[in-house]
This record gives sequence, structure tokens and C-alpha cells, in this order.
Amino acid sequence: MIRPSAVALIAALALSGCMMAAEVPAEAPAAPVVDARLWADLSILAADDMQGRGPSTPGGEKARAYIVSRFEEMGVAAPAMGRLQPFEARSRRGATVSGVNVMGVIPGTRRGDRYIVVTAHYDHVGAPDGVIHNGADDNASGVATMLALAAELKREAPDHSVIFVAFDAEESGLLGAKHFVEAPPVPLESITLNINFDMTARAETDGKLWVTGTWQHPTFRPFLEGIAPVGGISLAFGKDTPQDVGPNNWVEASDHGAFFRADVPFLYLGVDYHPDYHQPTDDVERVQPAVFQSATTLSIQSFRALDRGLGR
Repeated sequence: MIRPSAVALIAALALSGCMMAAEVPAEAPAAPVVDARLWADLSILAADDMQGRGPSTPGGEKARAYIVSRFEEMGVAAPAMGRLQPFEARSRRGATVSGVNVMGVIPGTRRGDRYIVVTAHYDHVGAPDGVIHNGADDNASGVATMLALAAELKREAPDHSVIFVAFDAEESGLLGAKHFVEAPPVPLESITLNINFDMTARAETDGKLWVTGTWQHPTFRPFLEGIAPVGGISLAFGKDTPQDVGPNNWVEASDHGAFFRADVPFLYLGVDYHPDYHQPTDDVERVQPAVFQSATTLSIQSFRALDRGLGR
């Protein structure tokens, strides 16, 4: 994820002691059972042998091959234009970046001509100065959540058709997402909604999975407001108003920003800052399995509520 001045904000919070885990209620909800496949996807994508999943690196290629294998294993078909969407673009620093998006599609049962595009970037920052940054939360977690949703939709098909996209080169400036909206597999006007998962694991920071975009698209919020907390983690709405400034405004903080710029409705689901963000310490060992499962369950419930609500 790209969040302006986030490192400075995290440092300030850590020094002030303001960044603390959410208080546990006297009778904490029972922890959900952690799905083994979800945890395996997270662990494999955030392993050292992925070398930080930088674009145009062997580690990035290995992560891409793994995501392809998971789609194939689940029987998630490729769109008509193909499974892979290669691109070249300029990074924020002016370098030419070669990347490859990975796509899958599940047909809808009631609104097959309308699409919800579910996205998560699989790249991370690689190994700057020879130090591997595994990016467990950013964004192996979002990809694992997306794959868990795909598995759920293979068990019970959605109302809308769903395009899944694992984006490359998000950390270079949302490059994979920008290419997707410039050359989409379906007309942009047929896309009802983009749901973007970026950093879905570390919700223990404040006990919340944040939903950004309902200020821009207020009709979405009523579909989500009735979703109950899971394992002590609840949905929270915000970080998208004119009053939310700097690193506290997430409207363009990740790949959903490309959809926002293209006037495609979007919602972003992710957790708040934590001290391991963009650090070599963002490892699987820092993730609490039950918290990650809770956030993923909330993500899946959010998709179902939106899919059914928008299909009426």
C-alpha cells in the first residue's frame, strides 16, 4: 500500500505510545476457527523465497505463478483476454517497470452482464539494500483474503459476475491498476463496483477493518452497516472525507485510486497503520491468525451484502 508520509506518522505514534492494541472487552467474542488454506496462502506469499515480490524479479514471478496455480486449483476461469495482463509503465521515480496482472472470473447467476471487480496487489518493495521485506500484511494478506473470497464464490455463486485481479507494481505507483482501467477485459461502464483489499491482517491495532469510499458512494453504506463484529473485529467507515487529510485520507492510497480516477465506484477494505508497515519486520510471525481470519470473514460478508444489495 502507498500512504503518503505514513512512515513519519507511524514513528510519531510509536514514540508517543498512541498506537496500542484495541481494548479487549470483559467477555471477548470467541475467536473464529482459522482456515488452513487462508493461512497457507499468507505464509507462502510472505515467505523469504518470494524475495519481497518486487516487480520484474524472480520473487515477483514466483508469487505470480503461485496465484495462477491457486486460481487453476479452484477452477476460477480466465477472462476472454487471458489469465495474464502484461504491461510497461513509468514509476513515480521515472523508471520503466514491467509488470503482469493476474486475472480470474466467476460468472454471476442473476446479473451476469454486470461486474464486481475484486482486487489486491501481490507486489511489495522487494529487498532494498539486500534486506528482504516480506510484506505479510502489505499485501500478501489482501491476496489471501481475495483467494478466500474466490473459494467462497466457487461454493456459492455470486449474483454479479466477478473479475478477480491480483495487481502488480502497486508500490511503484498503482501501475497495474492504472493499466487495467485503461485496457479492461470488459467495458468500464459494465463495472458496478471495485472492491480492493490491501492490508487485511493486522486489525488488532484498533480492532477495526476500515471501509473507505462510502463518503463518495453513500448508497453502499446501508448494505454494510448491519454486519456484526467477528471475533472482536468490526467494520469502520471513513478516511475518505474532505476533512481526512494527508495519510489519513485513503481515497487514492491503493489500487482503488485508479478506479476512483476513472469514475468507477469503489470501496477499499484495509487495516490502520502499524509499526511494521513497509519495514522488514512485516512478517507472518507478527500476524495473529484469529484476527486475520476475523477480518477476512468480514471482507467476505461485506462482498455478499454488496453483491446481493446491488443486485436487487
